[in-house]
Amino acid sequence: MRCPFCGHEETQVKDSRPTEDNSSIRRRRQCPACGARFTTFERVQLRELMVIKKDNTRTIFDREKLVRSINISCRKRPVNSDKIELITNSIQRRLESSGETEIPTKVIGELVMDALKELDRVAYLRFASVYKDFQETDDFRKFIDKNLNLKNE
Repeated sequence: MRCPFCGHEETQVKDSRPTEDNSSIRRRRQCPACGARFTTFERVQLRELMVIKKDNTRTIFDREKLVRSINISCRKRPVNSDKIELITNSIQRRLESSGETEIPTKVIGELVMDALKELDRVAYLRFASVYKDFQETDDFRKFIDKNLNLKNE
């Protein structure tokens, strides 16, 4: 592993442990050249996933894009980064273990919506507004009435 600080070719692993959800290994590393310490995460990739977009083009599944879209939905909400990591890991595991190598964006979007609905309603609504392509305020009202039980709250 190359040191991100000085570029030295090899670093030493000082500590390894599984993450809370056992989906990856967290490694504390130290560079023998500059002494810098940093953390890496190692994940198992079961298979290469292809995402089928709405226009039928295909692209390789990008975990970081998934993290970014969830982060944007959760911005300025009381949601910590560990929860976002757990959601992302769960979605990725479900996709990889589905047995399919080509996944429509609709499937990924629905998994994100399900997770956000349980996590934070505002983040859920934010994601839905982009995912469902809301055009007017009435689209929000209809979606809330249909998907969020707010009448008794």
